[in-house]
Amino acid sequence: MDDIDFPHAAVSPPIVTPFDADGNVDADVLADHAETLVDAGLDGVVPCGTTGEFASLTDEEHRTVVETVVEAVDGRIPVLAGAADTTVAGVRDRLRFAAEVGADAGLVTLPYYHNSTAPAGQRAFLDAVADDAPLPIYLYDIPSTVGEPIAPDVLAAAAERDSIVGLKDTSGDVSAVDTAVDRTPDEFTVFQGVDALLYPSASLGVDGGIHALSQVIPEVFVALGEAIRDGDDERALTLHRRAVRPLFARCADHGFAPATKVAAAHRGYIPDPAVRPPLTLPDEDARGAIRADVDAALDVV
Repeated sequence: MDDIDFPHAAVSPPIVTPFDADGNVDADVLADHAETLVDAGLDGVVPCGTTGEFASLTDEEHRTVVETVVEAVDGRIPVLAGAADTTVAGVRDRLRFAAEVGADAGLVTLPYYHNSTAPAGQRAFLDAVADDAPLPIYLYDIPSTVGEPIAPDVLAAAAERDSIVGLKDTSGDVSAVDTAVDRTPDEFTVFQGVDALLYPSASLGVDGGIHALSQVIPEVFVALGEAIRDGDDERALTLHRRAVRPLFARCADHGFAPATKVAAAHRGYIPDPAVRPPLTLPDEDARGAIRADVDAALDVV
């Protein structure tokens, strides 16, 4: 199964899921936001990721989000559809639907709530998900929400499967990213999932990143990707230290769906930063600080 031909230092956002005044998914706003991200020059988009509050969506809403983004992007950049679920059947259903509506790949976590207790359990789950998969699969290593990291031996074995073509590593552990690059074939794509670690991971051989804040300050991330590709370390370090890292640190204090929505609303990309329980929005002082950090980041470009 063919991998997506991403450029080096590609950056794609896990797109937020906007809600209307009645608390329903606002497909029109979502489509407009996806269009904005295409026009901004980002390299892909990820609906129904963590920042997209996929765990708070019904199955019907999940499908609406994926289909809306695919239609809005219209083949101009790749769509990696979130397909996480606690069951093999659930993941396979989400991959099947994503393929039917035209997504380019699926993003799959380990099952959450119950842990595998052993690498063998992880491998059994991923093997079952990958068998006859209708789309290329990117694994999503996020131990903070799943409860455990993907074991290095499991990752190495998974990377040998034709249908598993890449990884988003959101462990926050640079050594784990280094191991992932080292233990997988050259054609296997490794994305950094922590915004503030994109530049520090570049020298380790990552292929780019999937970053929530790239939908808020796309100008910064597009410039950072270009600087990494051009070998302009001075420019890349400036963007990292003065734009990405401070905003990331601020948003990390409040959770990335709420903070990203506050920041996206400040840019005018979505009209309302509303989130669903159990998530809550930052208080007004924190929102003001997030807005100020967005403005400061844009001044760096």
